[in-house]
Amino acid sequence: MLQPHFLLSVVGCFIFFTSSYVYASTSSNPPQLQTLNTNPEYINPKLPPRTLSSSKKFEGSSDLVQLRYHMGPVLSSSPINIYLIWYGRWAASQKLLIKDFINSISPATAAAKPSVSEWWRTVSLYTDQTGANISRSVLIAGEYTDKAYSHGIHLTRLSVQQVIATAVKSAPFPVDHKNGIYLILTAQDVTVQDFCRAVCGFHYFTFPSMVGYTLPYAWVGNSGKQCPEVCAYPFAIPGYMGGGGPGALKSPNGDVGVDGMISVIGHELAELSSNPLVNAWYAGEDPTAPTEIGDLCEGLYGTGGGGGYIGQVMRDKQGRTFNMNGKSGRKFLVQWIWSPELKACAGPNALD
Repeated sequence: MLQPHFLLSVVGCFIFFTSSYVYASTSSNPPQLQTLNTNPEYINPKLPPRTLSSSKKFEGSSDLVQLRYHMGPVLSSSPINIYLIWYGRWAASQKLLIKDFINSISPATAAAKPSVSEWWRTVSLYTDQTGANISRSVLIAGEYTDKAYSHGIHLTRLSVQQVIATAVKSAPFPVDHKNGIYLILTAQDVTVQDFCRAVCGFHYFTFPSMVGYTLPYAWVGNSGKQCPEVCAYPFAIPGYMGGGGPGALKSPNGDVGVDGMISVIGHELAELSSNPLVNAWYAGEDPTAPTEIGDLCEGLYGTGGGGGYIGQVMRDKQGRTFNMNGKSGRKFLVQWIWSPELKACAGPNALD
């Protein structure tokens, strides 16, 4: 079920369905550390600021959205241990950029506002049947690099699980049933089933027959050289736009492929935390094709967004576009998440 917004995503899924997000990339330049800008310029590349109402406005709010809890677990144990699997060849600077984003989620991280940890606070509002919230503490608990492409340069949805099995059996990772999630990141020369055509990321859980255990996992691919017009909007623009719209926006860290991945990673981590076994938080009656808390806010990054508009975001003096700050002075552009309190999409850079 493709969405019309530049193929932005396919909804959360059961085995061969996915919770996905789509973004794109055109550059492989290494990311650069950014200095904090305490007085950024607020912009909306598509929607003139004068069109914003002075009244309270909740982006994406609708009485028609029936997000429900289906009694399954959420990731409430603290910390959430993330085990990173780097599949293929990755530059050290690319790894650092992604890890800086993940390490910025925990509230103890010092960062200028609006911050990544404030963004994750919306995710943490979701609870299980005991009332326990999703943990606000996220830790990179281990890393495994598969430079040899041990399962080839083309992966299917099932062979992604074989990549996890290889990492677990090689013993750098424990089998962490209670706190762990496994995040597989494929390099820009790796093709994955449905990648670029329908998805840029998905999450599910492993089959005991494949891995030996049931473990929540997510996959996200680097679209840098394969489909920049599909998987890193608004840092790359589809050719069919014919020069319309604002043009491609400058990515916050100088690597369009990885900057695009980061919003996809955020989307998938939010949904994996709130629906790890596909039986917790989602909308719709079909558990094989759930609409999850990230799907409800696709393409929305700021106040005034929706209907193809990304909303009010920020631009620093170098022209880089972002909507939240992370550690080490990093800046990121990450989609908003559905808030169970507002019954609408929410983000730390909201202006109304």
